[in-house]
Amino acid sequence: MKEEYYVYVYIDPRNYEEFYYGKGKGNRKESHLKDDSDSKKAERIKDIIKAGLHPIIRVIAKDLTEREAFLIEKTLIWKLGRNLTNKSSGHFADKFRPHMTMYRDDLPEFDFKNGVYYLNVGEGKDIERSWNDCIKYGFIAAGQGKKWSDPLKTFNKGDIVVAYLKNYGYVGVGKVVATAIPIKDFKYKNTRLQDIQMQSSSLFKNMDSLELCDYALAIEWIKAVPKENAYWKAKSGLFTTQLIKASLEGQPYTLAFVKESFGVTFKNI
Repeated sequence: MKEEYYVYVYIDPRNYEEFYYGKGKGNRKESHLKDDSDSKKAERIKDIIKAGLHPIIRVIAKDLTEREAFLIEKTLIWKLGRNLTNKSSGHFADKFRPHMTMYRDDLPEFDFKNGVYYLNVGEGKDIERSWNDCIKYGFIAAGQGKKWSDPLKTFNKGDIVVAYLKNYGYVGVGKVVATAIPIKDFKYKNTRLQDIQMQSSSLFKNMDSLELCDYALAIEWIKAVPKENAYWKAKSGLFTTQLIKASLEGQPYTLAFVKESFGVTFKNI
């Protein structure tokens, strides 16, 4: 690739304010002086010239490929944002955080990245919860102590979950549609779970204690099966753990098994 591009800036000599960034090669940086359009950039240049002055034009970075120049230009444009006269946000716009969002900590791909996670279903001999309820009412619950509820609270909207039921296998694939909340606040079609006749008998134990109560994670099940039809292959190396939550990023064999068994493509969920 030819490294013949540069990135430049236009500066207002009246207050030394940077008002335009651009990239180009050859005499590109001088071309705006002849711009007779009604753009903000052209109007600013005209005002400077009417004042008997000349815009200060400076090259910021040189000997660049076009791709490098685009990226540097975009970085500078993003930094100053609305203070510039640039019409376009430039290339690579989708790679930069939107302006006026610094107060937020929940932007996908910037503050977190959605992943594919193993999720332990809390049903067993000593845990009176029902997987059938989870399928029917779109949730997974965990609680009766922060050790179990805290992992559930770390899921983000958009995460993909692969549900595992001990002694059976993988029983469902779904997408998180809302972060975990106390069980007493969770609703299915505007009805509280405690007002629904459910198979689960321990979901609402200690429900008035934020530390001890169960928390419910809202999930849209893409594919789910009864526990009797769980997918598993003994002694095959499929991933399992006693943890409530675990990343499946480093488990290609398990991901392939789940994908084939449930007939899903994770990137399309």
